[in-house]
Amino acid sequence: MPMFQAVLFDFFGTLTCSAPRGAAHRATADLLGCPPEVFVDVLDRTFHKRATGRLGTAEATLRWVCEQAGVHPSDEAVRSAVAARHRAVRADIRLRAEAVPTLTALRRRGLRTGLVSDCTHELPAYLPHLPVDPLLDVRVLSVQVGRCKPDPELYRAACRRLGVEPAACLYVGDGDSQELTGAERAGLTAVRLAAPDLADHLVFNPDHTWVGAELASLTDVLHLLDAGERKGPFLTPAVEQGSLVNT
Repeated sequence: MPMFQAVLFDFFGTLTCSAPRGAAHRATADLLGCPPEVFVDVLDRTFHKRATGRLGTAEATLRWVCEQAGVHPSDEAVRSAVAARHRAVRADIRLRAEAVPTLTALRRRGLRTGLVSDCTHELPAYLPHLPVDPLLDVRVLSVQVGRCKPDPELYRAACRRLGVEPAACLYVGDGDSQELTGAERAGLTAVRLAAPDLADHLVFNPDHTWVGAELASLTDVLHLLDAGERKGPFLTPAVEQGSLVNT
C-alpha cells in the first residue's frame, strides 16, 4: 500500500505564485473614499478576524473594515467595492505553472487531493473558475469553517472529508500562519514549498521554529513521493535536510 493516500495543499503562495500587493487594495480603497495606506493597515491587522468569517458576508465585512478605518461609505459604494475587490484579487492570482500538472499527476497515481486555505470571501467566489478546482477532492476554507491555521481541526476536517487518516496524508505549504506546525500537530506529514519567488512573500504568523523538508517547486512533491516509495521511510535523512530545494 502507498505510504500516502492523499496530498493537501495551501493555496496562496503554494498553488499560486507570490503576487505583489496593491491593485486590489487601491481600487477598493478609492471606491470607499479611504486612504489606501489606512485601508491596507486595517486589512493587515484584522486578517484572522476576517478570515474566520465571523464578521458576516463580504459586504458586512467590508463595512466593518470601513468603520475601523474611520470612513462611512454608502451601501452602493460598499457593494461596488466588494465587486471591484473580487475582480482585482482574481486578476492578481497567478497559478504556478506546475500546479495543474502536479495535481493531475497525483490523481493519476490514485492519490486524493485537497485544499486547506486561510482566506476571506474572495477565494470561495473565484476558486470554482480556476483550472485547479476540478482537480481537488475537498476544499477546507477558513472563512467557511470559522477556523484559521494552525488549528489542527482544519486539517482533520479535510482528512475526514477525504476518508483518509491524517497519518496517510501529506501537507504542502509555504509556512504561512504556522500551517506546517499545525499540520504536524494534526498528525499529517508536512513539507515546505521554498520556491524562489517566495523570498519576499507576505507572511502572517510564519513558522519560524519549524524544521523539515523543503521543496523548490510543486513538481518536487512527485519526486519526494517517488523517493519515499523506493526507499522508505518517507523522509530520508537527505530529504530532512531540505536537499530537494536545489533540485
